[in-house]
Amino acid sequence: MKTYTLLSDERTFAFSAENQSGQRAGGSRGGDCTKLSPTITIPPGKTVQLVDVEGPGIIQNMWFTGYVGHGFILRIYWDDQDHPSVEAPLSAFFGCAYDENFVDRDGRYPVLNSAVMLVAPGRGYNCFFEMPFKKHCRITMENRTEETEDLYYIITGCLKEIPDNIAYFHATYRQEHPVQKGRSYTVVDGIKGQGQFLGLTLAVGMNGNNTCWVEGEARMYIDDDKYPSIHYTGTEDYFTGSYGFGNDVHLKQYQTFSGHYSGLFAIFGDNREFYNGQQRFLLYRFHVPDPIHFDNSFRMTIDNMGWTGPRYDDYTSVAYWYQSLPSVRLKPLPTEQEMCMR
Repeated sequence: MKTYTLLSDERTFAFSAENQSGQRAGGSRGGDCTKLSPTITIPPGKTVQLVDVEGPGIIQNMWFTGYVGHGFILRIYWDDQDHPSVEAPLSAFFGCAYDENFVDRDGRYPVLNSAVMLVAPGRGYNCFFEMPFKKHCRITMENRTEETEDLYYIITGCLKEIPDNIAYFHATYRQEHPVQKGRSYTVVDGIKGQGQFLGLTLAVGMNGNNTCWVEGEARMYIDDDKYPSIHYTGTEDYFTGSYGFGNDVHLKQYQTFSGHYSGLFAIFGDNREFYNGQQRFLLYRFHVPDPIHFDNSFRMTIDNMGWTGPRYDDYTSVAYWYQSLPSVRLKPLPTEQEMCMR
């Protein structure tokens, strides 16, 4: 039986531009058919607090639009930790690291349509990962651009009793522009604690010849593994496709798809032109039905390889996982200038 069919003592809250305190009856005083504060403006170099709520409770949905580029940095802090458990450019967190490309190969808005994340036309960012917390939740947005930017948002959740054995949601950003030829790209490392890995979003910008780039293998190292315990046979295989997402057979071109937990949901640039340089691909793989459990540590890598061997493409990713607290500090973000060199 679904929980929404049962009576409970849970109390819903929602933080938005119209109700920035998140309090009951804290929304607009403007009455019907009015818009008093549909958006907030964030000056350059400033950080605003979007959510500040005492637990126990759970974040159930986050929605953003407006300026949703890599100059906005999303951070989430749990309980008493002074460092964030989530830190990523807003666009990359939602799988759209190439945020300046709005139209895909087929002239449409790219749509990521998964069970836990949705990117809807035109650039409505939705996250449905459940994020429980025992004591406190704080969510902020930093503007690292040189311009004042607007943000529309609503973040909903509820206050409720939370089991002692909850794991806390984490996410971290990585990039290599380009990947060092002949070495694996690190999706995530340095995780310390008990938990489960829930997947990643990946953006790939092709450099060099416009041929196969998906021969690289995904490797997962659980706890003290010297060698990977989970080892996929190719990049398209890890993202649940096969044969170059269709590029190796019959159609001779990559084909997009978007499923509950995996997809190649966008291609920028016409890959039917064999020497069309700098094609870009957006992918995701969420281990919701098959989480990867670890007792004390976890790391993951992906090779960047094609038919002729190692490549040097641009890789950008966000990894998602749940774990016990305290957690270690995340790897520092690149500078805004380094993120722009894509």
